[in-house]
Amino acid sequence: MERLTLDTAKCMSGAEDGTSLTPKMLERLAPRLEGARRAVVDAAGTGMLGWMDLPGQDPAPYLAFAAQNAGRYDCLLVIGIGGSALGTTALATALLPFYYNELSPAQRAQRPRLYVLDNVDPDETAALLGRLDLEKTLVNVISKSGTTGESMAGYLVVRERLAAAVGEAALKDHFVFTTDPTGGALRRIGEALGVTMFDLPPGVGGRFSVLSAVGLVPAALTGMDVRGLLAGARDMAEWTERAEGWDNPACLFAGVQYLEDTCLGRYISVMMPYSARLRDVADWYRQLWAESLGKETDRQGQTVNVGPLPVKALGVTDQHSQLQLYAEGPDDKVVTFVGVREFSETVTIPAPGPEGEALAYLGGHTLAELLWAEQKATAWALAQRGRPSLTITLPRVDAFSVGAFLYMLEMAAAIAGELYDVDAFDQPGVELAKQATYALMGRPGYEALAREIE
Repeated sequence: MERLTLDTAKCMSGAEDGTSLTPKMLERLAPRLEGARRAVVDAAGTGMLGWMDLPGQDPAPYLAFAAQNAGRYDCLLVIGIGGSALGTTALATALLPFYYNELSPAQRAQRPRLYVLDNVDPDETAALLGRLDLEKTLVNVISKSGTTGESMAGYLVVRERLAAAVGEAALKDHFVFTTDPTGGALRRIGEALGVTMFDLPPGVGGRFSVLSAVGLVPAALTGMDVRGLLAGARDMAEWTERAEGWDNPACLFAGVQYLEDTCLGRYISVMMPYSARLRDVADWYRQLWAESLGKETDRQGQTVNVGPLPVKALGVTDQHSQLQLYAEGPDDKVVTFVGVREFSETVTIPAPGPEGEALAYLGGHTLAELLWAEQKATAWALAQRGRPSLTITLPRVDAFSVGAFLYMLEMAAAIAGELYDVDAFDQPGVELAKQATYALMGRPGYEALAREIE
């Protein structure tokens, strides 16, 4: 299988002028970069690095569950938030047909339509539940602890409506839970109801969970190529375990991002896919990069307040909404273009008539050619203004390439955590906000905090 490629030429310069990366800068970082990679590889499977084991898992349980339920449901509703939802959305956009939910049951091969409820907005929630035929809906609730306020509120609302539609006795046939394997509120609820449950391994955090049951249960149910996803991730895992330093794609991405931030002041990391299928991978990347690297303290407990700011964009759409800022605004950004070498469809632009002479240059080209030209032109235009970019190119948007890309970014986040000397796997800032929410909603044990907030 073809592998993705990384091109960092437009980040580099031979001049020591403080505006671009130089070979000397890469050379100086090389020992630390390899040490960071080695630290991650050596710790595989320990602590919160259980995600490194996921590419080698057996997908049979997910595929068997999908086969058992084939043709049984018209809709699959995923209830989760953050890492429990963003990964599934990224996979669906990348690997399901465009406008999948609008296809007929036959066109979907009798597989369910997919909806992801990842917010507690009452208008959105009510509108979605009002459109679903709950008697033909399977609900996948995802929460490791089973106490995540947003996800469990969604569960309680849906459970009440499901019970009214199908009866309490049938609830177990309309739920599937993904949760902690040994305890937690959601597992206890599932055991009481007799619901099918899949384990979210304890060593896998939410933002690293896309290749676990969190992403693969919905993927299997909707017919995505689960085996291909894992094969791509496995190939990338083997590549990043063997290749050293700057020859390693995850090291290359992490190292360039780190140097642009800490040495050149470019703390904003823009990911800009030139593929509509990859737009939500950029959204998933935002959480991965932000929560993993944005930290108040380093591992020694010193206050450092580090972390790049990830931003998502979409080519060519955001050439007409953000490029002006990237090109002429503050020089505080590094752009990662994500391109695709081979698209699934060929759409040829017709030649215009005599009245459209100004458009004649477009006639006979394909939309893919136009997209490639737009990407290349944008990178060139930024470079003319001294603005850096790197380009990741996928051979095509298929399960193998997507699995490899996601795993590479996860590995890059772990390596970058070593470079910044922070814990890439905790999120104390998020936890503080969760506790404040518990207090304001009246959860027992948080009374003192509620008084402090009010």
